[in-house]
Amino acid sequence: MPSFSDPQAVARYATGPVRQVPGFHAMQQMASLLLAETVPQDGHVMVLGAGGGLELKVFADAHAGWRFTGVDPSAEMLALAKETLGSLAARVDLVEGYIDTAPAGPFDGATCLLTLHFLPAEERLHTLKELARRLKPGAPLIVAHHSFPLADGGKARWLERYAAFAVASGGISAADARNAVAAIGSRLPVIAPEHDVALLQEAGFDNIELFYAAFTFKGWIAYKRA
Repeated sequence: MPSFSDPQAVARYATGPVRQVPGFHAMQQMASLLLAETVPQDGHVMVLGAGGGLELKVFADAHAGWRFTGVDPSAEMLALAKETLGSLAARVDLVEGYIDTAPAGPFDGATCLLTLHFLPAEERLHTLKELARRLKPGAPLIVAHHSFPLADGGKARWLERYAAFAVASGGISAADARNAVAAIGSRLPVIAPEHDVALLQEAGFDNIELFYAAFTFKGWIAYKRA
């Protein structure tokens, strides 16, 4: 797994996800459209795992009246986010830390993209509960990350598909793909989609809907229970 305090990993971040996450740009655009269904024109949105600034820029470009709080544990990635945002950074507060460091809100919506798969289930549940606590009742949360069937050989099968996509997209060599699969398989605490949905429900979210499914990646929209 990449170290987001490694300058080389940070420098590669802008191009890496595009080649390793099927439909990466479309997923961000869909997240923007889903948020806009309920976030008001002058809304305040939290982006957890905001380092790099890619989704922040998509959201800020599309919604001129929104303000943002971006939270990320990596100072280097937040610096990249500020650079990516350019003049849009004036509408974004960047906070170094984790969910417990985030402002109390309440926010009109939140996203957590390509982040939760780094957290074991217990920490993931804590993060989701803290996100819910910072949202207004009925506010949307959008999450997307590695989430795929694990039983009956599913883990190996889906990781092989993930690697095949990365190689076919030119984002990684076959040898590096094998190393990535080994690292994800042994170190990334991936859980099955039904477990992800159960954690969202336990954390205080209802009306959970799948909006994105691309090989090993899944994305859901959910709304804070009133």
